[in-house]
Amino acid sequence: MKYPEVQNYINGQFVSCNNKRMDVDSPLTGAVISTVPLSAYNDVDEAVKSAKAAFPAWSGMTSKMRSQILYTYRMIVEQNVEILASIIHDENGKTMDEAIAEVRKSIELTEFACSVPQIAVGEVLEVSVGVECRTEYAPLGVVACINPFNFPHMVPHWTLPNAIAMGNCMVLKPSELTPVSSMKMAEMFKQAGLPDGVLNIVNGAKEVVEAICDHPDIKAVSFVGSTPVAQLVYRRAASNLKRCLALGGAKNHLIVLPDANLDLSASDIAASMCGSAGQRCMAASVMIAVGNVNPIIDKLCLEVSKYIPGTKMPPIISRKSRENLIRYIDEAEAKGAKLLVDGRKFSSDEHADPNGYYLGPTIIDWRETVTGMPDSEVFGPVFEIIQAGSVEEALSIQHKSPFGNAASAFTQNGAIAKMVAQNASAGMIGINIGVPVPREPFSFGGWNASKFGAGDITGKSSLGFWSQLKKVTSKWAKQEITDWMS
Repeated sequence: MKYPEVQNYINGQFVSCNNKRMDVDSPLTGAVISTVPLSAYNDVDEAVKSAKAAFPAWSGMTSKMRSQILYTYRMIVEQNVEILASIIHDENGKTMDEAIAEVRKSIELTEFACSVPQIAVGEVLEVSVGVECRTEYAPLGVVACINPFNFPHMVPHWTLPNAIAMGNCMVLKPSELTPVSSMKMAEMFKQAGLPDGVLNIVNGAKEVVEAICDHPDIKAVSFVGSTPVAQLVYRRAASNLKRCLALGGAKNHLIVLPDANLDLSASDIAASMCGSAGQRCMAASVMIAVGNVNPIIDKLCLEVSKYIPGTKMPPIISRKSRENLIRYIDEAEAKGAKLLVDGRKFSSDEHADPNGYYLGPTIIDWRETVTGMPDSEVFGPVFEIIQAGSVEEALSIQHKSPFGNAASAFTQNGAIAKMVAQNASAGMIGINIGVPVPREPFSFGGWNASKFGAGDITGKSSLGFWSQLKKVTSKWAKQEITDWMS
C-alpha cells in the first residue's frame, strides 16, 4: 500500500482501532492505497472525553493566543502544498492542479480564522447612568464535523479552523473513501503546537455518524454530503437537542440567453461541469436555454471535448458511483433525450489507467422529450439542457427544483442579470460565472433542500454557529442621577 494504515487520532496520538477495516481505493487506478477503521460508539466516546478534558485550558486562552497557533499551522500548510495535493490526487483522483487549488482554498479559510480576534470582539455600551452592558462570544464546548469525499482537505477547513478559533474542541469524521488527508492534517496541527485533545479524528461510516449525532457531550454538528443523508443527520442531531447545520446536494441551474458572450459562456460552463469530474455541489448541472442559444451549446460541446480523462479530467470517486452515472445516462437516452456528448464513449490518454473509474463529459438535451428531466442530483460530469420561452419561465423552472445551492445567469443584459439575482431561489448567485462560490469573508451556504439548519458554514455568519453570546450587565456604585434601570 502507498500509505500507512489510517488510524484514529485521539488526544494528540494516532491510536489503533480493533474494529473491522475497509480498503481505501484510488479512483485513478482502482488499487488499494490504504485501509481505514470502521470505528464504533466507544471510539467516538474516547474522542469526546479527550476533547472535553482539553476544553477548559483551550477555551481559557485568549483568542489571540489561539489564532497564533492557527497562523503557524497556516504557514506549515503553505510549505507543504505539493505534498498535500499529491495525497488528494491519490485518494480522491483530482488532477494535481485541482488538488493544489483545494489546498490553497484551505489556506484562505485558515487565514480567515486567524482574523477571529479582530472579528468576534463583542460590544460594550453604557446603557444607563452607571450601568454598562457588554457581550462576548463564548465557545460551546465539544463540537463535531462530518465531511464528504469530494474535498477531503478543504471541507474540513470550512469548519475546523473557525470552530477551534472560537475556543471549541473538535471531533472530526473524514469520509471513509478519502481519510488520508485528515491524518496529514492532524500531523500538521500537532507540529503547529495545537494542544492535545483540541482536535480528534474518528474514522468510519454510518455508525460513527450516528454516534456523533447521539453523544450527549457533543453540542453542535456540521455535515456536508448528499441531501438524503443531510436530512437524516439533521433530524437525528436535532432530536438530541444539538445545533446542526447539514449541507446537502444540488442541481444548479444556469439561465442562458442568446446575448451571452459565446466564448466566455462556453468555457466557463465547461469548466464548471467538468471540474472535479462534476463531483461538487456547485457544479453546473442544468442549462435553461431562453430562446435560441444553439451557438453557445455547439461551442460548449467543443469545449468539453478538451476535458480528456487522464490529464484534465479526473476519475469518478468509486466504481459504484460511475455505474450509477452510466445508469442515469442510459435511462435518459431510453426516455428519448438526445446525447450531444456521450461520456460513456470517451477517449482517454496515456495518463488514464484502464482500471481507473473514468467517465467522459456528457451533455444531455431534454428539449424534445415528453418525459422531462428528473429532479434528482447527478453528481458527476453530466450536464443537461432544457428550454424556456422567457426569463420568467426560466425562473419558474428553477423555483421548482427542490435544491437551492446556486443559480447563474449568462447574459450581457444588466437588467436581466439583476432580475435573476433578485428572484432565483438559491443561496449563491452567479452572473456569467458557473461556480459562484463566495470568497472569504463572504459565507458559503445554499437554500431549500441544499441546507438544513440556520446560518452558513463559512465566513462571518459561521462564527455564531460555533459560539453563544454571553451578556454581562454591571453597576458598581449608586448614582446621584438615576433612571429606571440604575
